[in-house]
Amino acid sequence: MKAAVLSQAKTPLTIEEVLVSKPGPHEVLIRTAACGVCRSDLHFVDGAYPHAMPCIPGHEAAGIVEQVGSEVTTVKPGDAVVTCLSAFCGHCEFCVTGRMSLCLGGDTRRKAGEPPRLTFPDGTPVNQMLNLSAYAEQMLIHEHACVRIDPEMPLDRACVIGCAVTTGAGAVFNAADVTPGETVAVVGCGGVGLAVVNAAKIAGAGRIIAVDPVPQKREIAKKLGATDAVDATSETAVAEIVELTRGGVDHAIEAVGRPQSGELAVKVLRRGGTATILGMMPLTHQTGLSALDLLSGKKLQGALMGANRFPVEIPRLVDFYMRGMLDLDTIIAERVPLTEINHAFDQLRKGDTTRSVIVFDA
Repeated sequence: MKAAVLSQAKTPLTIEEVLVSKPGPHEVLIRTAACGVCRSDLHFVDGAYPHAMPCIPGHEAAGIVEQVGSEVTTVKPGDAVVTCLSAFCGHCEFCVTGRMSLCLGGDTRRKAGEPPRLTFPDGTPVNQMLNLSAYAEQMLIHEHACVRIDPEMPLDRACVIGCAVTTGAGAVFNAADVTPGETVAVVGCGGVGLAVVNAAKIAGAGRIIAVDPVPQKREIAKKLGATDAVDATSETAVAEIVELTRGGVDHAIEAVGRPQSGELAVKVLRRGGTATILGMMPLTHQTGLSALDLLSGKKLQGALMGANRFPVEIPRLVDFYMRGMLDLDTIIAERVPLTEINHAFDQLRKGDTTRSVIVFDA
């Protein structure tokens, strides 16, 4: 199969021929239909986060099941599926207490000494990134890294549910637990942030403030349900949000992974408000609350992948799209072939567009 391989951080990906192993007992072979280009991948490509090389990035995908292992019970050949990087074992403390996104997933990867899932034609192993490696024509993954969806769902839209929408909507429905009438500030209006805006509208938020430096993104956020928009680079951004909400927001959800964004999210909270950080901050960065913030009942939390329970939530999000409640079409800015992967990452670095999607030939 053809795959986009990252041989070294801070270098362009190259399209290489990669061999895929046969499915093991709990593994699923998927023909990739589409994969979103997410900032999380860019952190590894640009060397901000470490990963074993060579590897195949890509984690926001949808496709069709081609083969299944002998013990697979959740999907069958021909099923349309969405993948999710938060593969879960199903029996650890995190899984059995309903915090599946925190599972370390050790049992979902091949053990040391077993043949690798991915190799070059000469037998050299290719590392699998985030349980998936979706910038490839095929994915070989554990069955607990994908979920069957409505076959009528367009897969070029479905793929963005696998990360951006699951993370953004999960932050609203799970981590923040936004209730009708509450105020929400969304800091960063890329794919994840726009999903937060859309989910906050579904949840019945009273006021949704989109905070981003790019005017076009702020306008898209308004189309998806934002009631107000603020330039994140403005020196008066915090004051504007506090004035709009008469004292600050109930929820500030950071969705870009920049230190300044985390600090802004904390500053715009009202008494008793909660800041939820979704973005991948620099590894050495720390975001905190002051003593006065703590005395005011403010809270700061992370929410890995929106604290999702994806086998249940992804089909529901697909249903939201099919019923016209979830607007995925507006989130997607462009569709490009795998050969344009480096162009898609360049667009992401510029920060002017929302979501690029890599589409594969049927």
